[in-house]
Amino acid sequence: MPVVEYDLMYTPNFSINNRILKNIGDIEAAKQIIENAPLVPYWEKKFQDEALVRTTHYGTHIEGNELSLIQVQKILDGERVVARERDVQEVINYRKVLEYIDRISDIKVDEDTIRELHRIVVKNVLDNDSAGDYRNKEVVIRNSITGDVAFRPPRAVEVPWQMKELVIFINDEMEIHPVLKGGIVHYEFVRIHPFLDGNGRVGRALSMLVLYKLGYDIRQFFSLEEHFDRDPERYYEALQSIEKNNGDQTEWLSYFTECLAAELSKIKDRIENISIDSKLKKKLGGPVMLSDRQLKIIEYIQANGYIENKAYDTLFPMVSEDTVLREVQDLVKKGLLKKQGVTKGVKYIMTKD
Repeated sequence: MPVVEYDLMYTPNFSINNRILKNIGDIEAAKQIIENAPLVPYWEKKFQDEALVRTTHYGTHIEGNELSLIQVQKILDGERVVARERDVQEVINYRKVLEYIDRISDIKVDEDTIRELHRIVVKNVLDNDSAGDYRNKEVVIRNSITGDVAFRPPRAVEVPWQMKELVIFINDEMEIHPVLKGGIVHYEFVRIHPFLDGNGRVGRALSMLVLYKLGYDIRQFFSLEEHFDRDPERYYEALQSIEKNNGDQTEWLSYFTECLAAELSKIKDRIENISIDSKLKKKLGGPVMLSDRQLKIIEYIQANGYIENKAYDTLFPMVSEDTVLREVQDLVKKGLLKKQGVTKGVKYIMTKD
């Protein structure tokens, strides 16, 4: 029997349109601000922790996980929640996947890397003996919202060589913008659908790994999964557009870059709203740690212009007014707030530069 040789040079099919150009421009502008923002350690960790919770929640929720964002937060904090065992395990696994891609972001991606991603994703959810094994049967992909057949992945016999092709593409140093490459990898993995289950989670994690490797970890502040899950029909429609357009990924990449641009712009805006941190360094001679309550007080003042006594109960319903007032007075001592008015008309505002 003759040996069949495959051409493993994969070339994505897409065009750079005005939407993609605008989105990448927004991404680069936000990335520059985010990466150079002089945040105090608290904010650095807070943004990363929040992104971890959002990514874990929305990355599993889009696949049918029923846990709420608050429940996911509790699980990641080590607390027990009353829920389906499978849902809890999926959250634990996805958190471990995110930790894994962070550890290996400077290592060359190979098929073993992808198999390990799958093993982590499905641990104690599917048969552990088959975890990391490519599928050996034909499957169809249905839209989880409508139940309609979205597309038919390649035959099982084609999976091994198409995965080799994808790995070559991931590691190839071709001139293509990292965000576009991340989007292409996302789609290609989902299209190949190499495993019987867990492909969505592995595909999104692999796409994130590609972004990390190419210098777009962006301090690990972002969560693309949230945007996908907020409007899953649009997410699936964007993926399905490629088959409808005879393999042209332009519409999908327009959507993918739009999601990242929206996420990074949101983070950029938030960073600019807490630019007080750079002022802290100047006023106090270096980074300073503020309590959770103090940070919440600052955020409230930035949103409303000032804070007064009657707002304390709304902000901190389980905390006494005297305790909150001590936090406010400490911020005054630090030179961050100043007092206006007297007695019951007292307000506290941010000090100027």
